[in-house]
Amino acid sequence: MIRTLAKCIREYKLAAFLTPVFILCESLLEVYLPYRMADMIDYFGIENPEMKQIILKGIILLGIAFASLIFSAFAGKYAAVASAGFAKNLRHDMFYKVQTFSFANIDKFSAASLVTRMTTDVTNIQNSFQMILRMAVRAPSMMIFAMIMSFKVNYYLSWIFVIFIPVIALALFIIIKFAHPIFTKVFKIYDKLNNIVQENLHGIRVVKSFVREEHETEKFKSISQQIYDSFSKAEKMIAFNMPVMQICIYSCIMIISWFAAQFIVDGTMTTGELVSMMTYIMQILMSLMFLSIIMVMVVISRASAERVSEVLNEKLDLTNCDEPVKEIPDGSVKFENVSFSYAKDEEKLCLKDVNIEIKSGETVGIIGGTGSSKSTFVQLIPRLYDTTKGTVYVGGLDVKKYDIESLRDSVAMVLQKNVLFSGTVSENLRWGNANATDEELVEVCKLAQADDFIQNMPDKYNTYIEQGGTNVSGGQRQRLCIARALLKKPKILILDDSTSAVDTKTDALIRKAFLEKIPHTTKIIIAQRISSVQDADKIIVLDNGVINAVGNHEQLLKSNKIYQEVFYSQQKGSVEQ
Repeated sequence: MIRTLAKCIREYKLAAFLTPVFILCESLLEVYLPYRMADMIDYFGIENPEMKQIILKGIILLGIAFASLIFSAFAGKYAAVASAGFAKNLRHDMFYKVQTFSFANIDKFSAASLVTRMTTDVTNIQNSFQMILRMAVRAPSMMIFAMIMSFKVNYYLSWIFVIFIPVIALALFIIIKFAHPIFTKVFKIYDKLNNIVQENLHGIRVVKSFVREEHETEKFKSISQQIYDSFSKAEKMIAFNMPVMQICIYSCIMIISWFAAQFIVDGTMTTGELVSMMTYIMQILMSLMFLSIIMVMVVISRASAERVSEVLNEKLDLTNCDEPVKEIPDGSVKFENVSFSYAKDEEKLCLKDVNIEIKSGETVGIIGGTGSSKSTFVQLIPRLYDTTKGTVYVGGLDVKKYDIESLRDSVAMVLQKNVLFSGTVSENLRWGNANATDEELVEVCKLAQADDFIQNMPDKYNTYIEQGGTNVSGGQRQRLCIARALLKKPKILILDDSTSAVDTKTDALIRKAFLEKIPHTTKIIIAQRISSVQDADKIIVLDNGVINAVGNHEQLLKSNKIYQEVFYSQQKGSVEQ
């Protein structure tokens, strides 16, 4: 875990190195101050009260204090730079790692959990890293230096410090042991909280239309209460840290004061030595207190560090082979004995022994009931998932031998959930091709029957689309997504029920445009409406992950019961309307 996180320091290694160097210098000067002060009190204040010498020594003390302040300022500056840069790199590496995830990898982490890890968890790690750079060096170095100086001042009194250290260490160990599991649990609850908020915001129109605001508020209140209860429990444990430290500090001061008074009366200890000794007491015990605070921060951030490392160390489900092919010759597709399971369990197959061959340029329709694995079938083509058994071929070659980016660039896929991003219409379309000209944008929009409604928008192709495309209708959103896919000029175009929100006339115009304008592109259309696929070269009927039948509209209408049932039920519905 530490090795994984340490890789993210990168260009901030110098700042991370300089921080403890300046802290060490600051600590040395702070420990040296009481020693010089004792010297001034004993020899130039009490025994030889010479003002000139006292002023001179005072100026030296001020110089040491000022130098310590300078070192502290530089340490603070570099600690801030190193911790902020470290957090930036953590977020960068996590986000880029997520971009390489397959659907199977993403399924392992919820979207809400990934958001929590990139925000709350990274912030916890950043705070701990900064604390470690400064206090984790300052506290032990100050304690060691102060301990050395205290033994130099009075050997016997210094052993009192040593007695209290195991007591503090034991208290910290008990606190950490019981608090860490609670913080681990809390961050998992945070994931649930973010999921509820995200779900509520995405579905706010549904919430309001069903008047479920109170229900959603109760859900939020319940999960928020769980976080409160867990944090309160953990904080109560951590709260014992301060009383233990204070008991140790004040006990130490009282015991040393009692023995020191006797030593001064006996003449074995000077007033200046007592002053410096009391200062070293505070330095040593304050260092121990800072160490305890650091340990508390580490306990909190440890759970976060484990969650961030889990993302960074996630093994990619899909990777390129050693020498991937980058050119896809054509849009032919072949499934050979293909079976697939999301759980990678051959006992829980979604697709079973699928064999089908699609020629380049063909139009293929896919029909089937809900849960028949239509979407799963097409997602294996651009290798969004890998087969559990069997082989998928594109352009005559196993998809696993292609460069993943090149393969997916040749396969344009319009998913069931059409997503538009905040930005103008043209910016959304150029996701398909960043270098596309305005003329190319208009051309693909005409093919997707989107140009007409875009021309009626206030700023036409410069009209701003809200996040998720909330300011356009479902049918408009689908057509924009189809246009975006066409802009890639793919060898294979997959429409996963992506014309369900458009009327039958527009649907027919889109299919006609495909036939006339992109005849060499292989078109695979998943649809619920028979009318959307009845002109296809072949239609695949899927039933519970198995190919039930393959044929054209006329053949299936004569021979296949599933196809007949769907067709006649839709015909009956249209007649009744």
